[in-house]
Amino acid sequence: MTDYAIGDIQGCYERLRDVLASVDFSPSRDRLWVAGDLINRGPSSLATLRYLEGLGDATKVVLGNHDLHLLAVAWGGHSPKKKDTLHDILEAPDRDRLLHWLRQQKLCVHDANRNLVMTHAGLPHIWGVEQAVAYAREVEAVIQGSDADEYFTQMYGNKPERWCDTLSGMDRWRVITNYLTRMRFIAPDGSLELRAKESADSAPEGYAPWFSYPRQDDVQVVFGHWAAIEGDTGSDRFIGLDTGCVWGGVLTLMNLDTGEKVHCDCS
Repeated sequence: MTDYAIGDIQGCYERLRDVLASVDFSPSRDRLWVAGDLINRGPSSLATLRYLEGLGDATKVVLGNHDLHLLAVAWGGHSPKKKDTLHDILEAPDRDRLLHWLRQQKLCVHDANRNLVMTHAGLPHIWGVEQAVAYAREVEAVIQGSDADEYFTQMYGNKPERWCDTLSGMDRWRVITNYLTRMRFIAPDGSLELRAKESADSAPEGYAPWFSYPRQDDVQVVFGHWAAIEGDTGSDRFIGLDTGCVWGGVLTLMNLDTGEKVHCDCS
């Protein structure tokens, strides 16, 4: 069995199938790790979601901000945005099954044998791996439980800016969500700057890319979300797999056993 990881697909279904075909991927013997943003903005969100759901145990998925946005439209009463490509999912006859499957996915996956963590946006230096997993499980339980409507109604927002152990309720859930699905630039004290989306060398004053801070562990982190850095973190420990497929870049697939990457041109 070979484990592969892929970045933000965002509904680029044909490119997904092309890059998997290039390595002769087979769900009967291989496994696909997906670093969030399965859908939205690309042309084939429904086909992408159906394919990934159909892989069953042959896939590991973490939720990205676009995936949560779909669930917020479905459960929180929010309207789709002008550039969204979610209509095909929301109108699909198998919508309920697909959305139920999406709600069951993780915000953080930790493989202790590989010493590897996968989240959509990354792993803040202020949390150890066990903390990140525990906080992710808190929010996952909310998403899957009876408080889901409240969560998705109030999910959006940049406050609180910083983690604190005493946070509770929606403030706690929101900041955990922001660290795991929206983080790019962060301050030494853990404060998030969520408006800036440019390249890593354009950090607002007082902030730096999350992966530039030293960690107390040697865990490897697989993430997506930040197309502007084109996968370049300057470190083999932090593996950025969002290479801007939906924006005309490439879709990147990485062999987790060998570290080899293959790309599918999406222009």
